[in-house]
Amino acid sequence: MKKLLSVLLVLAMVPVALLVVITPMDSQKQYIFGLISIGILFLLGFSKKRSVSVIMVVMSALLSTRYIYFRLTQTLHFNSEIETLLGMGLFLAEVYVWVMLLLSYLQTVWPLKREIVQLPDDMSQWPTVDVYIPTYNEPLDVVRDTVLAAQCIDYPRDKMKIYLLDDGKRREFAVFAADVGVGYITRNDNAHAKAGNLNHAMKLTHGELICVFDCDHVATRIFLQATVGGFLKDPKLALVQTPHYFYSPDPFERNLSVGRNIPNEGSLFYGPIQQGNDNWNATFFCGSCAVIRRSALEEIGGFAVETVTEDAHTALKLQRLGWGTAFIDIPLAAGLATERLVLHVIQRTRWARGMTQIFRLDNPLLGRGLTFPQRLCYLSAMLYYQFALPRIAFLTAPLAYLLFNLNIIHSSATLVFSYALPHLFLAVFVNSRLNGRFRYSFWGEIYDIVLAFHIVLPTVVTMLFPKRGKFNVTDKGGLLNVGYFDFSVVRPHLIIAVLLAAGVVAGIVRACAHDYFGVDPRVIALNVGWGLYSLIFLLAAIAVARETRQTRKTIRIDVDIPVLIHYASGITSRSQTADLSMGGCRIVVPDDRHQSDEIEEIELLLQSGAIAIPVSIIASDAEYIRLMFDDIPLSRRRELVRVVLSRADAWIHPPKPQDNPFRSMLTIVRCVFDLFWLTWTSRRENRRLRAELAAKATSEEGSV
Repeated sequence: MKKLLSVLLVLAMVPVALLVVITPMDSQKQYIFGLISIGILFLLGFSKKRSVSVIMVVMSALLSTRYIYFRLTQTLHFNSEIETLLGMGLFLAEVYVWVMLLLSYLQTVWPLKREIVQLPDDMSQWPTVDVYIPTYNEPLDVVRDTVLAAQCIDYPRDKMKIYLLDDGKRREFAVFAADVGVGYITRNDNAHAKAGNLNHAMKLTHGELICVFDCDHVATRIFLQATVGGFLKDPKLALVQTPHYFYSPDPFERNLSVGRNIPNEGSLFYGPIQQGNDNWNATFFCGSCAVIRRSALEEIGGFAVETVTEDAHTALKLQRLGWGTAFIDIPLAAGLATERLVLHVIQRTRWARGMTQIFRLDNPLLGRGLTFPQRLCYLSAMLYYQFALPRIAFLTAPLAYLLFNLNIIHSSATLVFSYALPHLFLAVFVNSRLNGRFRYSFWGEIYDIVLAFHIVLPTVVTMLFPKRGKFNVTDKGGLLNVGYFDFSVVRPHLIIAVLLAAGVVAGIVRACAHDYFGVDPRVIALNVGWGLYSLIFLLAAIAVARETRQTRKTIRIDVDIPVLIHYASGITSRSQTADLSMGGCRIVVPDDRHQSDEIEEIELLLQSGAIAIPVSIIASDAEYIRLMFDDIPLSRRRELVRVVLSRADAWIHPPKPQDNPFRSMLTIVRCVFDLFWLTWTSRRENRRLRAELAAKATSEEGSV
């Protein structure tokens, strides 16, 4: 009965919605209508109910659709072929954004907060699990702790087997696997890259479930206990995915002064989007930090090999056959983010190419097996990576008028603004409400602008020739001794920034002498404002190319653990750690003894026992002593991994503060300021560091 009433209510609202969308108004009435809509939105914003959020989403969708209808019916009249080409290009870009807005609302308006399914007390009922850690060219320093962390997972030893899948066929990896007691699998070729590696391992192992970790993702001890229970409860469950949490900063967090104050770039996807997908049984497999039922994989012929994003394609195949999927929104593993912007671009280009391949080769809108919401969730993911052309169109559109006096929107500036204002305002406000702890307002534009000029060609080529392209491994674990500005990544951005600056200056000159030039000052003002907006965001994106130093091989984590300090004289002092990493720690100064007595070893006092680690002092002050760990035997290192990286709550942190769009805009403006100020002030420091490194290299050559 409730469903029938809901359908009747929707049908009754259709004429009202249609009236809202198609009713034409002059600029004055449209301003009033828009301001009333914004006022209603503000009033609704005082309520935190999910049902109110749905109402706000409907309002935003209606006003955005109204804007698109206005553009379609009143602004597509052009005076020349070039105006037609540019004007239609801009309109299609706006249609793309409108479609993506509606799809994003579908995904995020009602996220599923899934609970962990507890395993039965009788361990004999627990399924067997094969843990796969695929690797190709990553150094052992990156892979080692992932394997040791997998060994720390709390799961019956007779029901869990760990396999290092080495496509690099390296002897040191085979020796390491033997030393720590895990399986080592390699193959004669590298066909189908990671997917082929996983499929080859499937033929040699027999666990009921398969758990996959990228070689830099360290699992917490509770990973399997938190993810496996659902497979016993639901025999049709094929996949449980968990978030990809990164304990090292990505280029945005590391290179921007405000980077650590904003949510990670991936937080939106591994939060509201995946939770929303889960609500429609459309959870994506993300290649790592996931558990998959072997029988389900065997039914689809193993991990998908047709595209370079084998993970999402595998999930799509599973869901086409009616298998269930789930997403648990708890970070149960953590990995390394891409260290430099160029690596970030390479990784995202592969993702864009892969999603485009799926769109062409196994389009979710076609074929059997998927529900309509599932099709839309996949469509959203695949269309998202087509953002490059629309983003470039938005950045450069004001140049058509400012530099070439071309009118690509046939309407008065006042009327355009009156329709655009409520459309844009409601979209920003509603997205801030839905996703404000996971993605701050306007930052999505920064992320897209950074990538747009680099992925436009790969996505277009892949759309035309979907079988081209190969799997590229993302380098991890690199260091950077001296900061630098990576001009190679932002060269096209700099060119467009110069053109926008020239356009803004030209527009201001024409506005000041509008009678002489015979132009409408309001049209000039609209385009100058648009150009300034584009320039600010473009410069903020360029600021990410200011690569800062990265000299730590391991990431320090704040943790308070009792510690015994053993001095060379035989005396022992008690203290506690301030932070801890796999390479060293910082401990609170207990007394002044370390100034005259060498520290030889420390003992970390844990509930499971003590870990003795040989150390060397790096530096000290009145409060802390910084220590570097000397060579640690694998058995002790495994225990250290358990303490530092594999604690059950290791990666659970308080959420970011709720977004404020105005404050978010100010952080972007600050990035522009930092681009000029920090780039200038860091030049002397970088010159000094280069001189020191050169002198050190010369000294080492002389000693040889």
